[in-house]
This record gives sequence, structure tokens and C-alpha cells, in this order.
Amino acid sequence: MVSIAVNKGRDNVAMLGIGAYRPQRIVSNAEVCETLDSTPEWIFERTGIHNRRWISGDETIRSIAAAAGERALKNTPIERTKIGAVILCTSSWLKLTPHGAPSVASDLGLNGVAAFDLTSGCGGFGYGLGVAADLIRAGSADYVLVIGAETMTVGLDKSDRGTAMIFGDGAGAVVVGPAEENGISPTVWGSDGENAEAIAQNIDFLAFQDRAQKMQGTDPEVEPVGQMSLRMEGPKVFRWAAVTLPRALSAALENSGVAKEDIEVFIPHQANARINELMKKNLGLADGIPMANDIENTGNTSAASIPLAMEEMLVTGKAKGGQLALLLGFGAGLSYAGQVVTLPPAPKEPSF
Repeated sequence: MVSIAVNKGRDNVAMLGIGAYRPQRIVSNAEVCETLDSTPEWIFERTGIHNRRWISGDETIRSIAAAAGERALKNTPIERTKIGAVILCTSSWLKLTPHGAPSVASDLGLNGVAAFDLTSGCGGFGYGLGVAADLIRAGSADYVLVIGAETMTVGLDKSDRGTAMIFGDGAGAVVVGPAEENGISPTVWGSDGENAEAIAQNIDFLAFQDRAQKMQGTDPEVEPVGQMSLRMEGPKVFRWAAVTLPRALSAALENSGVAKEDIEVFIPHQANARINELMKKNLGLADGIPMANDIENTGNTSAASIPLAMEEMLVTGKAKGGQLALLLGFGAGLSYAGQVVTLPPAPKEPSF
């Protein structure tokens, strides 16, 4: 029997550097309420959000992804020529073809490396981090740049109470590579396709195209084309999260071999401050453990939220490089992904 050659992988991997980009435009609850039937106080009470960032001017998903990746590379003590793969975690790239990662890699001076998009909604960064770690452990790449980038507001229906107050734009990135001690546990992930439509586009591409073509003929029985946008059944998602996520967090701890008493920082996806408080309480984490609250001034940035929240904690001193952190992303799919990680050093070039 002929044996297949195996590249020499590395068992120990970690996040070696982090970078982020926050759009310049700050949108307050009061501004959101100009087109939404609500109040700033009600929005904060239900979501934990005061402000969020929306792209403006010449900012695009491509530009903010590249900006976050550039900062991560500058904040990592390796030559960028060692990067062997770029993973772009996003659900808001504007084209299915070409996908975004090769263009972003080219913008970063990494043209030619393996580059692919990973779409898993708000759990995207956790999926990307797991894939990057396993690529390195398998020997398929030495270093991987993982970028979570979203421009959720491009397709946002600003009159929809289920989404308009929640989402924002932004990008965060980490460089993953070999380390003396392991800094990324095995990924705990899963999905619930039976309830996937709880977070969904309001119309698929074929139906949208068909409606647009019929509108050209001014058929009076055809509904106006309108906007392709995101819809979310908030109560249904909340119930799913309340049941599923505590189990996922417990499994992440068990797979990591780390006791919950050893966790120093909790960084959940920034979907809703109430959900995060509930998860922390149900898991039994100590009250004094710092928990990410980037949602207050950044909003829900889907696949970008965990790296953005991580960067905010490191920049402000709420967390320090080398601390043990519990991560959990969750959302569309319905899907989730979590890990126990060692935090990277605070960035020398922060996003704010």
C-alpha cells in the first residue's frame, strides 16, 4: 500500500495579533428613531445599544475588511509573506462571484495565497477561527489571516423594528499561527436548520429577479420590487439562544479542558446585551469576570462582532493579552461556534 505524505502540522496554535476597523459615522438611537417607530430609551432597554457605526463616504465592505486585516498584520510580529491563507467571514459581500477574499488578499499584498469566504452568519468568526486553527494543525498553512467583516446596513430596512435598531457595520481580524503553548481549543459548533428561517432574507435572488422582470412589463398584479433585506423573528431566536447556547458554552469548556473558574474574560457575540447577561448567569461565571459590551456603541456587526469586541477590551484594558477567554458566536443558520482562547496582545495600532 502506498502511503500519502503528510505535511508536518503544529499542535499548538494561537491568535498572534489583532486589528479592527470601525466606520466613521456614528448613528445614535435618536437618529434611528427618525425612521423607526420607537424611542432611544426603549431601544437601549431591549438591546443594550446606544450607538452603532454605519459605513459612509467611500467606505465599503472591501475597504473595511482590508483595513482591519492590515492592522492585524501590523500588530503581529511576523512578515506578511508568511501568511498562507486568508479567510473572509462575511454574509454581506455584494457578489457571489467573485467571492471577496481573493480581492481583499490582493489589497493586502497577499495576492496568490489561498483565499476563501466563509458564510455562517453571526457565528462566522468562530467558524473561521476553528478552520484556521485546523489548517495550521494539519500543515496546510503556517499562518492564516481571519477577517470578520460586515456591512449589514447596506441591505437594512430602516423601518423594520426587528432589525433596524440592531445592526451596524465593522471589521475585525486576527492572525493565527503556531505558538509555544496552545491558545485555541477545539471548536464546539452546531446548527439548527429546522428553525433557520427565524433569521432570513425576505426574498431569494431568483424571486427578486423574477419580480423585477415582471415589473418591467408593468403587470398591475405584481408587487413592487422593493428592497431585499434581512428579517428576524426576535422572540424565536431569543428562545433558541436561551436553550442552546448554555449547552454550547459548557461543551466548549469541557472540550478545552479548562474549568469555568479558570476563565478570565467572556466575549460572546454582540447580538443583545440581555442574551449575554443571561448566558453569563446560566453558565455560572463569576460576577467579577469582565464581559464584552461592545454592542453598546457598535451594535450587532454579525461576523465582525467578536473580533471587534475583543479589540475593544484589549485597547481599553478591560482584558489583557494572554488571558483565557471564552468565545461564542451565534445567529443565522441557526448556528453557533465557540472556543476557549488565549487573547492576543493589545494592538499597537487600535481602531479608535
